[in-house]
Amino acid sequence: MTPSNLSPAEFQRYARHLSIPEFGKDGQLKLKAASVLCIGAGGLGSPIAMYLAAAGVGKLGIVDADVVDASNLQRQLLHGTPDVGKKKVVSAKARLADINPEVEVEVYDQLFNSEVAMELAAPFDIVIDGTDNFPTRYLSNDVCVLLKKPNVYGSIFRFEGQSSVFAPHLGGPCYRCMFPTPPAPGLVPSCAEGGVLGVLPGIIGMVQSIEAIKLLTGIGEPLLGRLLHFDALSMKFREFKLKRDPQCPVCGDHPSITELIDYEQFCGMPSSTNPVQLAEDAVEISVQHLKTQRDANADFTLLDVRESFELDIASLPGATHIPLRELPARHSELPKTSPVYILCHSGVRSLYAAHSLRELGYAGAYSIAGGITAWSEEIDSTVPQY
Repeated sequence: MTPSNLSPAEFQRYARHLSIPEFGKDGQLKLKAASVLCIGAGGLGSPIAMYLAAAGVGKLGIVDADVVDASNLQRQLLHGTPDVGKKKVVSAKARLADINPEVEVEVYDQLFNSEVAMELAAPFDIVIDGTDNFPTRYLSNDVCVLLKKPNVYGSIFRFEGQSSVFAPHLGGPCYRCMFPTPPAPGLVPSCAEGGVLGVLPGIIGMVQSIEAIKLLTGIGEPLLGRLLHFDALSMKFREFKLKRDPQCPVCGDHPSITELIDYEQFCGMPSSTNPVQLAEDAVEISVQHLKTQRDANADFTLLDVRESFELDIASLPGATHIPLRELPARHSELPKTSPVYILCHSGVRSLYAAHSLRELGYAGAYSIAGGITAWSEEIDSTVPQY
């Protein structure tokens, strides 16, 4: 139900909204009655939550199970230096209350996964995806299609970002119409692995915020059937047309997905409840095992599949460097008669590499769980983290 009026404090706070003829008091009352669930309190989630709170959206939900790390501060403006080590939802709620105490903020210190996604999203009018991983993107898409709620999408990488509104019930396509299948694990690095210009999430996050406000108030033309791409280096926006796919498994004419699935499995990633195995052999080793082997001068090859710029930040002596994208053409440089221990940033790309090498006959290919980050945290703190 739309509130009948604004308080004197709200009239003052939202004065610049009220003076816009196309927005006015009616638009502000619609925002006050609205609710938005933001998945993620990181780079995209920061500007999204801050601007929607400042705009006067009545209820904001924030889902995030992470803690604030010093490397977040370059772009995640919901959090400050004193918040390092705290739960992101804790610092987010405090920051949003400081921005606008009129807004109700509910936080969920948990992962957005198949077990809880429908329950979390159901009470909210709109879902905004501020995540950087494919399982959650497909999950948030499917949840929104099944619940008939708009899904405001955004993604960022290095100097580029993009945004769209996926809402088949409003006549547009869904995320699966654009990306029917996910990329192979490790082939598309995350922001942590590939980097991101700190100000870029502000641009894309604000686009997502604007789209949410337009949808909630009924003004303007939302990004339905359109993908907005931004290149910070050239300072250019480009628009691409998107069409609903009649064969889409979730929003098509004859959908085959009618309930939530295992999205980690769908994206080819290991499940926490079902550790990855291949041919009855574990494909991961710990950093402690790697240290033991190094200390014993054991016969093995340490393969680093990260990009060259990552090696400039942190590396382990004696490693053979073959970027993951070059591995199919260069795998013959590796021995098949001794173990190959594979290193990346956090263990995702190395796990994909281990699978690939085993399929090529490298029975001794193993991923180093946790990557060089785990090595820094558990073995040698002088190795920089990034």
